[in-house]
Amino acid sequence: MRRIRAVFFDLDGTLVRYREVDFESSWGAIGVAAGLAEEWRRVQERYLPHPELYDRWLQANAALLAGKEVRPILERLLPPPYPQGAREAIGELKARGMILGIVSSGLSLVADYVREDLGLDFAIANVLEVREGRFSGRAILRVPLWEKDKVVRRVVAEYGLDPGEVAFVGDNFNDIVVFRTVGFGIAYAPKDPRVEKAAHVVTHDFREIPSLIP
Repeated sequence: MRRIRAVFFDLDGTLVRYREVDFESSWGAIGVAAGLAEEWRRVQERYLPHPELYDRWLQANAALLAGKEVRPILERLLPPPYPQGAREAIGELKARGMILGIVSSGLSLVADYVREDLGLDFAIANVLEVREGRFSGRAILRVPLWEKDKVVRRVVAEYGLDPGEVAFVGDNFNDIVVFRTVGFGIAYAPKDPRVEKAAHVVTHDFREIPSLIP
């Protein structure tokens, strides 16, 4: 195994854990924060069984937010609920000189906050377009839900890394393709038995993550 030089994180259910929404996700949480929980649920039920329609799912959620003011919604979302010990674990990895970042199909408004708050090197997530302080009703797809591995490969190349030098921390079945791409996969609080099986190691304590990375 190559020496691990970088750790990439999923966002939803991993670096942030919004309770009482499906997958503990920032994407689900913004629907609740906007008072659109039922509408959000109906869109999810329609599109979740159809991975090939993920872009339409994204745009359907964005359309529900059209015209809503951003600030009061973000006040309900931020600061996000980090797992216990996340800040300390990230600090330990930074002290080792690791490249740290987020690759997520979650919400860039949350991912960018986390990047700045925890001092990560980058964050790539899906964008809800904002114009003059309000949601435009349009989304920009940067990380397809089922093709995160392609984004990870691009970031790896940008940093001059080999995929084998990267560890990825994730929790759900769409992270499995990333575990198969990188050198070391960590299932944190996994939501599906398939995730545990695909990972190199499993933990339910974020504080353990630095000690698990070889």
